[in-house]
Amino acid sequence: MKILIFFLLLTTSSLAQKLPTRWDELTASDWQRAMDSSSQTCILPIGILEKHGPHAPFGSDLIHVREWAARATQSEYAVVFPDYFYGQINEAKQQPGTFALPSRVVWDLLEATCEEIGRNGFQKIVIINGHGSNPSLLRYFVQTQLERKRNYVVYFFEPGRDSAYLAKIRTTRKTDPATDQHAGESETSSLLYLRPDLVKMEVATAESGKNLKRLSLPNLYTAIWWYAGYPNHYAGEGARASRELGKIITENTIESLVNALKVVKKDTQTLALQNEYFEKVLGTPKSAFSLADELKKLKDLYDTGSLTKKEYEATRNKVIVKW
Repeated sequence: MKILIFFLLLTTSSLAQKLPTRWDELTASDWQRAMDSSSQTCILPIGILEKHGPHAPFGSDLIHVREWAARATQSEYAVVFPDYFYGQINEAKQQPGTFALPSRVVWDLLEATCEEIGRNGFQKIVIINGHGSNPSLLRYFVQTQLERKRNYVVYFFEPGRDSAYLAKIRTTRKTDPATDQHAGESETSSLLYLRPDLVKMEVATAESGKNLKRLSLPNLYTAIWWYAGYPNHYAGEGARASRELGKIITENTIESLVNALKVVKKDTQTLALQNEYFEKVLGTPKSAFSLADELKKLKDLYDTGSLTKKEYEATRNKVIVKW
């Protein structure tokens, strides 16, 4: 009997471990189990396609978020949306390999993607980002979720960096963090840890990653600021990267993501507060479909004799007034 129980537990555990995390690898028969195991949580990993110095792949940002999600969900299950590389990258269109869509398309695509994820039953969408020009866009996108009522919550994950982590970074890195902004020591180090086969360190010094400082506008922001300083779309010293630094950065990010997923999966308060908010927003539009749906339910109750004509008409009027 003990052997049988052990075998059953082993089999059950093995089946659970085989449940894919990537949406595109799930089957229809997996779907409900994936929804239950994830607590209706879906990760949307956002990268970009752009030049990363002369030595790192165009999809570096995409590789980062893909790997973070894949590794984190081995510890804390969630469904991972397939590769998404649409974001803000207008500042690098002068470089070959950049994939920059019009701003309206980027916004509408992100909106529609979240809508479709929600329509499929996910109540929690966790955006993880690997691209340096996306955070302002993504924070604004998350804030605009209060524009109208939705049946899901969008969370924007940003890795936690505690004092112990920062101390390790300080003792391991070789370059000035102020100049390490794009395809430099940190980003290249992470790639050396995750996908060393894609990094060409022998050409990391073929171009300069120094700030040319061609524009001086104190206390002002303008769109051309990045190109003015870094026309090569390279900021830092990728040649000084190390796998050791990449391991510290990556493991901290994954640990932080695992902890965030645990919090999100248990979270019921955010959606409840979001719903409460819209109940109190004056002039919040009610959809015609929802009203029609309510009226149909009442009519069904009347037709089956569950409500008298008087009860039906009184309740119907109340519903109409409410909506």
